[in-house]
Amino acid sequence: MNEAAIPFVKASACGNDFLIIDGMHAPPDLPGFTKRICDRHNGVGADGVEWLFPAQDADIRAHLLNADGSEAEISGNGTRCVAAYLCPQTPRSNANVRTGAGIKTCSLTSHAETSFVFEIAMGEPQVGDEFPIKLAFGEVRGIPVSMGNPHFVVFVDDFALGWQGDAAEIGKHHDFKYGINVELVRVRDKENLDVRFYERGVGETQSSGTGSCASAVAAIHSGRCQSPVRVSTPGGSQTVEWTGAITLTGPATIVCTGEYFI
Repeated sequence: MNEAAIPFVKASACGNDFLIIDGMHAPPDLPGFTKRICDRHNGVGADGVEWLFPAQDADIRAHLLNADGSEAEISGNGTRCVAAYLCPQTPRSNANVRTGAGIKTCSLTSHAETSFVFEIAMGEPQVGDEFPIKLAFGEVRGIPVSMGNPHFVVFVDDFALGWQGDAAEIGKHHDFKYGINVELVRVRDKENLDVRFYERGVGETQSSGTGSCASAVAAIHSGRCQSPVRVSTPGGSQTVEWTGAITLTGPATIVCTGEYFI
C-alpha cells in the first residue's frame, strides 16, 4: 500500500452508499478528510464514512460521519453496510455493531457473492403527534419520529418538482435546533409506501434505513398503514416491521475496495 494512501471499502444499501475505513487509518482532521473523500467529483464519493474501531461489547464500533463531515448518531443502511463488510472476514450469521444509538444486531438472512440481506433489530422508536411548521412556501404538517436520530415525516399526495428545496428548508427550520432528517411519504396502500429522503449533512439520498423506519412508524401510528410495511425508494425497497421494537430488512452490497491518496 502507498504510504500516503488510506484503504477503504465502498458499500451500498439501496443506493445509500458508504465508505468503510478502519479507524487505525483515521487522520487528525477526521471531519475534513471525510468531506474530501465523500466528494463525488474530487473524491471517491459517498453519503458518509463509517469509521470502525474496536469495541468490548460488540463485534465493532462504527462512528458515522456524514458527507459534509458532521457527526450522525446512526444510519440503518450504513450499519447494514458495516455488517456486509464484516461477514466475509469471519463467517458468521450475525454482526453486532455499536453505533451512536446503541448496539444493533444485524442477522444475515441470505448471501450471494458480494451481496447480503440482513434483518436489523432497530430498537423502539419514539413517535410524537403531528404538528405544523411555517415555511417560506407555506405551512407543512409532519410527524416527528426518533430512531436514535431525528426525523420529520411529511405525507404528500405526490412528489412535486423541486421537492428537495422544500425538504432542505424543513430540515433547517428553527424548531429543529440540531437539524433533522426529512422524509416525504406517499401512501400507496396499507402495506406500501413511496418515500423520498433529504438527510442532515448529506442532502438527497437514494434511500435511508432509519428514514424508512421512521416513515413506516409514522404511517402506522397515524392509521395510514399496518405492519409490515414495504418502503420503496429510488434506490430500492426495504421492509419495516413494528411490533414494539422495529425490525428493518434490506440488502447491502460491497461495491469495491481501493486506496485514497492523501
